Amino acid sequence: MKKLLMIVSAVAVSASAGMAQEVQETVLVEETPVVGEVHPDFRSNWFVSVGAGPQVMFGDHDRQVDMKNRISPALDIAVGKWITPSIGIRLMYSGLYAKGATQNGVFSTGEALKERPWHGYWLEYSKIDFMHLHADVMFDLVNMIGGYKPGRIYNLSFYAGLGYAHTWNKPHKNSITASLGLMNVFHVAKAWDVNLDLRASAFQDDFDGAGGRRDFDGLVSVTAGVSYKFGSIGWKTRREVVTRTVYDNGAVNNLRAQVAQLVAENEKLENDLKGKSVTHKAVEYVGGKYIIYFPINVSSLNNADRAQLDMCANAIKGAPEGSKFMITGYADKATGTPEVNEILSRSRAENVRACLVNEHGVDVNRLDVQWKGGVGNMFYDDPTLSRVVIISPIENK
Repeated sequence: MKKLLMIVSAVAVSASAGMAQEVQETVLVEETPVVGEVHPDFRSNWFVSVGAGPQVMFGDHDRQVDMKNRISPALDIAVGKWITPSIGIRLMYSGLYAKGATQNGVFSTGEALKERPWHGYWLEYSKIDFMHLHADVMFDLVNMIGGYKPGRIYNLSFYAGLGYAHTWNKPHKNSITASLGLMNVFHVAKAWDVNLDLRASAFQDDFDGAGGRRDFDGLVSVTAGVSYKFGSIGWKTRREVVTRTVYDNGAVNNLRAQVAQLVAENEKLENDLKGKSVTHKAVEYVGGKYIIYFPINVSSLNNADRAQLDMCANAIKGAPEGSKFMITGYADKATGTPEVNEILSRSRAENVRACLVNEHGVDVNRLDVQWKGGVGNMFYDDPTLSRVVIISPIENK
C-alpha cells in the first residue's frame, strides 16, 4: 500500500508537469497608488506655508471707492497635512486690514470720500484691521483625476472651509465665515513648493460696521508664497503583478482519468488481497503540502484552483483512516489593513474547505481550518506569494 501511494504521488506530479506544458499564462501588470499604508503614522506629509498678496473687501458702501484705493495687503500663514494623495486639511491665519467706505463712521479714517464729491460730506474712507482664522478641506484635483505620480511638477487643489473673523479696531466685530478657493502648487524641490492661492470668503453682513440688505460681506484675495513639507514626504507606488493561470480542459480531464484509473487499480489490488494473510504495518501519508495562490483582494476560487483541489481531495481520501488535515489561510501584510487581511485570510481558508467538502466529497471531520491574517513574505521575499491557502497533514502526536 505504501508503494501504491508513492506511485499515485509520482503520477500526480508527472501529470502536473505535463499539464504545465499546456498552460496558457497571462501576466497583468498594474501600478497603483498606495495610500494610508506606506506612511500610516501621524507624522507624515505635514506642511507649513506663508503667502502674501492683494485683497479687496466687498462691503455695503465699498463700491463707491475706486478699486485702486480698495486694494490692501493680505498675509496667509498655515499648517496642514495631506491625509491621502487626494485629500488634505489645513488651519490658516489670514488678515491684516481691508479698505473701503463707511456712512455711519464705523472704522472711519476721518477722511471724506474723494471719488464722489457730491456725496463726500456723508461718506468717509474706512480701514478694518482684522484677522481671519479658518479650517479648510483640500481636494487635489490632479491626483483625483489622473492618479498620484511621483515627480509631477504641478498640482491644482480645490478647497472649502469654515472659520471665524474678528476686527482688532473698535467697535470689535465678530463673524462666522465660509471660504472657497483654488490652490495652485508648483513643486520646485522635494520639500519646497511655490503656491498661488485664489480665495473668496463670505462674512456676516455687519462685519464692516454697516448692516444693510446684503446677505454677506465678501473678501477676495490672491496670495503667492511657499510651503515647506516635513515628516515622511510623498507617497510610494506598488508594482503589482497578478498572474492568472488558465488550464486546458483536455489536460484537466486527462489528469482526472489517470487518477480514476489508479483508484480502480487500487481497488483491484485490495480485492486480490482479500482472504490472504497480510502483515499490517503502520502506514504514513506520503503526500506533501498543497498550495493555492490568490490575486490581491480575492478570496474566491477559479477553475484552475478547483483542478488542484481535485488532486488534493483524492490524496486526502487515500490517506490512512483517521488522519486529519489543516487548511491555513494567509494574506500579505504589505497591503491592506489588519482588519481586511483578517477577513481575507479567513474567507480564503473557508472557501477551500467548502470546495473540498461540497465539490470533491472530502469528509468535513477530517479538515481543520485556521487563518493567520496579514503575514510577512513567506517565499522568495515576494509579498504576492503570501496570499495563499496551504493544506498540510496534521502530524499525530
